[in-house]
Amino acid sequence: MQNIMIVGAGKGGTAILKILKESEVLNVHVVIDRNEDAPGILFARKEGINTGTSWEPFLNENIDIIIEVTGSDEVFQEIRNAKSKQTVLIPGSVAFLVSKLMEEKEELVAKLQNDSYKQELIFNAANDGMMVINQQGQIILFNKRAEEIMGVKKEQAIGKPVLEVIPTSRLLLILKTRRVESNQEMKLGNGRKIITTRIPIIEENGTLMGAFAVFKDITEVVNLAEEITNLKEIQTMLQAIIHSSDDAISVVDESGRGILINPAYTRLTGLTNDQVIGQPATTDISEGESMHMKVLQTRRAVRGVPMRVGPNKREVIVNVAPIIVEGKLKGSVGVIHDMSEMKSLSRELNRARQIIRTLEAKYTFEDIIGISEEMVIAIEQAKLGAKTPATVLLRGESGTGKELFAHAIHNASDRKYNKFIRVNCAAISESLLESELFGYEEGAFSGAQRGGKRGFFEEANNGSIFLDEIGELSANTQAKLLRVLQESEIIRVGAAKPININVRVIAATNVNLEKGIARGTFREDLYYRLNRMPIQIPPLRKRKEEIPVLCSRLIEKINRDYGRNVEGVTKKALTQLMQYDWPGNVRELENILGRAIIFMNYSDTLIDVHHLPELRNKTFTFDSSGMNSAVPVHVERTLPEMVDEYEARIIRETLLRLKGNKTLTAKTLGLSVRNLYYKLDKFNLEKNSMQ
Repeated sequence: MQNIMIVGAGKGGTAILKILKESEVLNVHVVIDRNEDAPGILFARKEGINTGTSWEPFLNENIDIIIEVTGSDEVFQEIRNAKSKQTVLIPGSVAFLVSKLMEEKEELVAKLQNDSYKQELIFNAANDGMMVINQQGQIILFNKRAEEIMGVKKEQAIGKPVLEVIPTSRLLLILKTRRVESNQEMKLGNGRKIITTRIPIIEENGTLMGAFAVFKDITEVVNLAEEITNLKEIQTMLQAIIHSSDDAISVVDESGRGILINPAYTRLTGLTNDQVIGQPATTDISEGESMHMKVLQTRRAVRGVPMRVGPNKREVIVNVAPIIVEGKLKGSVGVIHDMSEMKSLSRELNRARQIIRTLEAKYTFEDIIGISEEMVIAIEQAKLGAKTPATVLLRGESGTGKELFAHAIHNASDRKYNKFIRVNCAAISESLLESELFGYEEGAFSGAQRGGKRGFFEEANNGSIFLDEIGELSANTQAKLLRVLQESEIIRVGAAKPININVRVIAATNVNLEKGIARGTFREDLYYRLNRMPIQIPPLRKRKEEIPVLCSRLIEKINRDYGRNVEGVTKKALTQLMQYDWPGNVRELENILGRAIIFMNYSDTLIDVHHLPELRNKTFTFDSSGMNSAVPVHVERTLPEMVDEYEARIIRETLLRLKGNKTLTAKTLGLSVRNLYYKLDKFNLEKNSMQ
């Protein structure tokens, strides 16, 4: 278990202390603050944790992690200079970010609880009975109206198998078939008649969550329609019933003219008694045909018909039944269910799910392992870039973790609650890339879908877009990307009108863009736009001290993926891993560890040398003709290092020969002056050439 020292016991330090207190793998050893009455100090004393007013005495007490939350750069630098190399120092900005995230999480939880309470009120205020079962057929929602209709208390229903509560229920069949059953008539064991609609609850990804039933007691309405012999008597007896109903009810006579509506009908449609009574049954319809007239013509009930009613075009579901007395048609009665409120609740629920999914972002800066000086610098630059809207260019070899940095930059920015779109420019064919990035209009080309299509930039509006392998873009696409960066607008394929967008671009490349400019395959003006904030991610061979920590993190991930329980790597195996130069970087390391774990016995808990494939740093000698002699030679340097040394020597000799004339040197070597200056800086030749 790792020991932690928290320096600073204010609001941020207290929040971090409370988080770490719940951890089973981290131990808060001591809390430091100059103010002995700071809230974090008081909380630490209450929990039996060491406290102090100075951090120096505790540095030698086997402290693994120091979290500095004072906000003072001076304190941070003092601790950084005094701590050992093995101790990890986390700056206050990270702690503040975690504190803010916790506050936002608590606010979101409170909001969700409030929304849940409101939804509970709505469910219980509804005049329809509502019941929900889970995948196992157990009742998880049972509102008050359901209690009244079923004659069963909520406490007796929740958590019970549905067939124990309602033996004739068909919800288990809905789970099996995933089909909707709309407005089915059913008779309960207590003699009541209901109209019920049964709906499977299916997530967007197709996962079946349960089934939902909404039902209405129609015993009174049906009995009145079947037993009352005079339409005037029906009107009198129905008056009190339908006026107390929260559902809209309308009654027409045998000729289809309105004779009765209730207050709920007026609230739903916006039509008053004077506008409906004595008027044709079509008066209230905005879209669709009159179900009253259809029932009067066919003498058959209709159920679950969608339509829009009233001047506001409210979306409703209509059930209409004929009124037949002694074989004679006397009229029809209709019950209208408002669907807009339920759909609104559904939209709110989907929005809440989107917010929760956004909070569960894939990678953050905490997921990036950075111990070496070069990696720490890259991480600090990325954190700085996350706080600005500037375009970021991630540079590094394949497998160094450029996409990990892109995720972390997005999640640390003020765009983290919006979309993060990833595009591998090398994985999409040149003919499709432009339409995928910028979208297209209907009819822009053969096969274009109706209505056109939004491109990746439109999808990422107000968010971030990660363009991997940016050096593979065609000249035409480069020009359009330059317009996006300069004007913040895109033009769909086949369109003439530009679309304004607000997108943060994070680009990445593993190729030398400067060489692309020299060859004419990459636009120089686009390079300047992309290169405003370059971040160089070092290859693994230049940060081998991180291999032990990377192995530990990668083995944890592989264990989760493969269901294994490997604990780590032996010292001999680790030594072999440290001697290898890793041309494939972290991706190759993960591949080697994954292969080793696959072929290990389940009884093995440590990766040993014999589990690893042969790892040899190879190069080849060349004969006088320049041909490969196929004789392996072990050398201390990699091929890129030797090529860089040779290139630096050629530039140095040419500069000396031309007496330091850089313009003539660039022309002689076939380089642009800008590219020559880049190489002079890269190989540190500016000083050396003058010595």
